[in-house]
Amino acid sequence: MRVERLGRDKVRFYLSMDDLLDRGINKEDMWRDIPKVHELFNDMMEQAYQELGFEISGPVAVEVFALPTQGMVVVVTRGRTPETDDDLDVDDMYELEVTLEESEQIIFRFSDFEDLVQAAIRLKSLIRGGGKVYAYQNQYFLVFDEEIQTDDLQAVIAILTEFGEPSTVTEHMLAEYGKPVMMEHAIEQLNRYFGK
Repeated sequence: MRVERLGRDKVRFYLSMDDLLDRGINKEDMWRDIPKVHELFNDMMEQAYQELGFEISGPVAVEVFALPTQGMVVVVTRGRTPETDDDLDVDDMYELEVTLEESEQIIFRFSDFEDLVQAAIRLKSLIRGGGKVYAYQNQYFLVFDEEIQTDDLQAVIAILTEFGEPSTVTEHMLAEYGKPVMMEHAIEQLNRYFGK
């Protein structure tokens, strides 16, 4: 499990399939109100506090993005603590508002173009076609539709995770606000023009 701060009141967690399996949780469990999901959330908040000093109380918005085969991205946004009576101790209370989204696409973000090229070189033998690349906010996004042409999806995800990170930005957002770089056969093109 990795955590990163997105802003003063927002953090993002990356939960791999292994993180979920270690706790006996599958993707469908995240939609249910069960003790092991509460325990996972408490572990996440503890890690956010230990690593980032991020504390919660009062209302909290939780967005869960289920990614095919990679696990989940969970974004936690801390709400403003409401004015309360002195009798009520809100330090030990929080209230969750959960939003769930699931994507059939695989979208990874790369902080620089060289990371994208290195991933493409290693994916050359695993992917037979497909893939698009967008530039958005000084980063590069590699998008695969659900019909990704590979025999070993787990190996593809492992390589993508080595050089980039899963993204919750949708292709609609990238198409609207980003710049299209390669709109078909991205892995093949990256290898042809930049491979060794």
